[in-house]
Amino acid sequence: MSRESNRMEIIVRGGESEDWEDAAAIYEDRAVIPNLLQIPYISRDAIRDRFENPAPDRHTLVAVVRERVVGLLGLHFGTGRQSHVASFGLMVHSDYQGRGVGTALLTAAIDLAENWLGCTRLELDVFTDNEGAIRLYERFGFEKEGTMRQFAMRDGALADVYLMARVRPSAGS
Repeated sequence: MSRESNRMEIIVRGGESEDWEDAAAIYEDRAVIPNLLQIPYISRDAIRDRFENPAPDRHTLVAVVRERVVGLLGLHFGTGRQSHVASFGLMVHSDYQGRGVGTALLTAAIDLAENWLGCTRLELDVFTDNEGAIRLYERFGFEKEGTMRQFAMRDGALADVYLMARVRPSAGS
């Protein structure tokens, strides 16, 4: 697919069961897989099941361009004493990276988490060499809280991952 101009309309909405096929294309994108903290070769049946039967503590947001899901963000809430904490995973199809899709998804996720669901701490894990993602997260106030050394297997080698978090400023210390 050729790159379109950087000006495109991005619609962010809640994920729907029929989004699973576009989501599967992102999970299968060979340029996306190395930066995911999930194993490759997730079955299309498993992806479809995630969309048709979402977990109660999970909120899925999708970014749509021209009626195609090109990015997704899964927001997962803790329970009990961590019910104010959410973690998330974000992925954008390689044809749409660097074009505002991640920004649109993250903007919506922070609004949902902090203004509607009472989240005071958002956290994520990101490979230490994923500079584009790290810059995006830092623009939204996420800070590196630690390095998890040899945290995840990637292409046959153990790789380091940053733990990053954003604590809502009005949440106290």
